[in-house]
Amino acid sequence: MNALLETWSTPFDLPPFDQITDDQFRPAFDAALADAKAAIVAIADNPEAPTFANTVEALELAGADLNRVLGVFYNLAGADSTPERDVLQREFSPELSDHYADITMNKALFERVETLWETRETLGLSAEQERLLMLTRRGFIRSGAQLEGEQAQRLKAIKSRLASLGTQFTQNLLADERAWFMPLAEADLEGL
Repeated sequence: MNALLETWSTPFDLPPFDQITDDQFRPAFDAALADAKAAIVAIADNPEAPTFANTVEALELAGADLNRVLGVFYNLAGADSTPERDVLQREFSPELSDHYADITMNKALFERVETLWETRETLGLSAEQERLLMLTRRGFIRSGAQLEGEQAQRLKAIKSRLASLGTQFTQNLLADERAWFMPLAEADLEGL
């Protein structure tokens, strides 16, 4: 049993931290990432005409399990860093970067979003839906959806490298903070 992949029946749907072990993160990550990728393919390859529900809403919901697994992982890695979690962080970073680049550079998926954008006045969207559509489209464009060939591959490589460097920086910062302490004498604690 992997507590990260189970339905949590805990107060406030909090993660069952007492049941989660470091060796559960890699299999949970792999399973959740595979599900997220399958959901993205299903949205991009949907033969139905794009609608707000089958494209934008579906994108928002795709990867919910991945977000849940990563939410628990990064919470623990940030609050209680261990060598095992550091290794996992370094492994997850480029994989996640590639996954998100594959989403935003997916031409079929971007075409669906672009079709919705071009016909937004006829869709009867609420103000919130219009805003989400605009943010989704802008996110795709800023992430390279309109790039082709070598430019797209270069951006993907840059994103992957930045993800690795960002993780390395975070881990270096945590290591530096771990080594720092402030000795206090009994008199320093007076009034606390």
